[in-house]
Amino acid sequence: MGRSTRRRNPFSFVFAATKRDQYLEQYLLRECRKGRSIDEILEDPYIRGWSSPDERAKLLERPNVVSEIGEHARVELSTARGTRGLAVSGR
Repeated sequence: MGRSTRRRNPFSFVFAATKRDQYLEQYLLRECRKGRSIDEILEDPYIRGWSSPDERAKLLERPNVVSEIGEHARVELSTARGTRGLAVSGR
């Protein structure tokens, strides 16, 4: 068997997401897309049973989560502003 010429970072395991982290992220984003609030989702038995408070805090710092939650908030704000007849900027 040949050896890979690419060197692996010996500390990559520190930064890698576990399967559990990935499932929690997918669940959080799926429920967020359904219109549920982040606070409500984080209180779900599924989330609380599979993560510690520190892990939940780290979940909210993940780039995919931040991006999607931000987009979700932007759409909600645009919708709310549009229903009141206010102009929505195209930012």
